[in-house]
Amino acid sequence: MQAKILCTAKRAKKVVLCLLLVSTTVQIASYLAGTFIVYRIQESIICVVVPVTVLVINLIVVHEMRKASHNASANLGRQQHQQSAVPTVMLVTTSLVYVLLIGIAYFFREITMLIWSNALFHCSDIALILSFLVFAYNFYVYLITGKQFRSELHKLFC
Repeated sequence: MQAKILCTAKRAKKVVLCLLLVSTTVQIASYLAGTFIVYRIQESIICVVVPVTVLVINLIVVHEMRKASHNASANLGRQQHQQSAVPTVMLVTTSLVYVLLIGIAYFFREITMLIWSNALFHCSDIALILSFLVFAYNFYVYLITGKQFRSELHKLFC
């Protein structure tokens, strides 16, 4: 009996297309309605649904990579398994950092809207500024988790 493959190219294309359609629909609704409620829904989708979806998809990819690695290690030996562990660590780490940075900023924004105080407002601003690190954190994740990346970087600077 053949095992069911969770992550396929066809399924990935469907998920990306669905995310694109949902985000486009919400953006059009936000533009046409221009109301606060539509803006809140849009913000929730961008700050909660998209990061969690990315994390879930990447966990499925990691699961499939580990399963393939386990099958390959049974056939080829231990070296294949050791090589595939680094990309999975990087993939999960980048996904978690993405979810944490965006999620914390969204959480503080929500709390600040419910309970208005200067301290929460400043925490919300700091969390928002930290969430901008989402655009630059890959370098540091690769630097921390990638032995080959560090080696190539060292060669580049020497």
